[in-house]
Amino acid sequence: MNRKSYLITAVMAALLVLWMLSGLFAADEPPPEPTPAERPAMDVQVQTVSAETVTRFIENQGDTQADQDVTVRAETSGRVVSVQAAEGDPVEAGDGLVELAMNDREARRAEAQARVVQRSADLEAAERLRGDGFQSERAVDEARAALEAARAQLAAINQEIDDTRITAPMRGVVEARMVSVGDFVSVADPIARLLQVDPLIVVANVAQQEIRQVQRGREVEIELATGDALSGKVTRIARAADEGSRTFRVEVTAPNPEGLPVGVSATLRIPLDSVEAHFVSPAWLSLADTGEVGVKAVDEDDRVVFHPVEIVRSQREGMWVTGLPERLELITVGQGFVREGERVRPVTVED
Repeated sequence: MNRKSYLITAVMAALLVLWMLSGLFAADEPPPEPTPAERPAMDVQVQTVSAETVTRFIENQGDTQADQDVTVRAETSGRVVSVQAAEGDPVEAGDGLVELAMNDREARRAEAQARVVQRSADLEAAERLRGDGFQSERAVDEARAALEAARAQLAAINQEIDDTRITAPMRGVVEARMVSVGDFVSVADPIARLLQVDPLIVVANVAQQEIRQVQRGREVEIELATGDALSGKVTRIARAADEGSRTFRVEVTAPNPEGLPVGVSATLRIPLDSVEAHFVSPAWLSLADTGEVGVKAVDEDDRVVFHPVEIVRSQREGMWVTGLPERLELITVGQGFVREGERVRPVTVED
């Protein structure tokens, strides 16, 4: 074999090695992924949903308070001789709560009454003598002043006697009674705590971004932690925000004929405006590559379409969302396995 033959053989061997290596490396590369349009159609379960008119709400957490919460205090001192109301009793304005001992008050009143009679006679005599020229104007003024002082003393003892009978200043319920028979009380000592729970006041703090949407007189739905539901109206909106939370205090007044308890947590739903929305299950929601929350539907060509949505209202069974066509075929099962633009085979629950 000559030199030229050796050279040809070497070149052919090199080309053979290169061809084998190129096949080896090509086998390691994954096959190109088919586009959504090239994939075989996948079965997905769909449901036809239509828009309905729903009301948007501002939802806030709050708590309930009594319309009036009053601590009745003693206005005179004395020993408790009688109690007329127990804890939990309903009372009307003027009903008796506690009575204090009279002690010498009746005797002091009789003395004050006698003094008034005496001072009245003195004044009449002074005026008669002045008319006859035997009494000066100054003496008459002194007699009149003495009569007024006697009348003031009589009024004071009468008020003190009235204060021995401590009464309810309003209609309500006796939440607590701080004294019993035999206790001695001084002026300003607490006697009883009265609550007026009808109407009921529900207080919540509304964010500054939403406060302009709240108006006085607007109807509010209230759900108490006890499971009870009430309906009330916005009666007060704070003009200044809380410095720490930047929220505004909102008070809602609701009739409470059943006397539901105060101090419990409450959820307030303040209605805003009405919008066209669709009711969907949270399980039907998907997340786009951009981070948008939405749902996947099937168009008239059986291709997957992604629709971003905005949550309007949530409840136990699902949520109301906007941003969808009035009527559409929504993918309810299989939406996590298909992509936008992909052709699918839509089936219903009946299918």
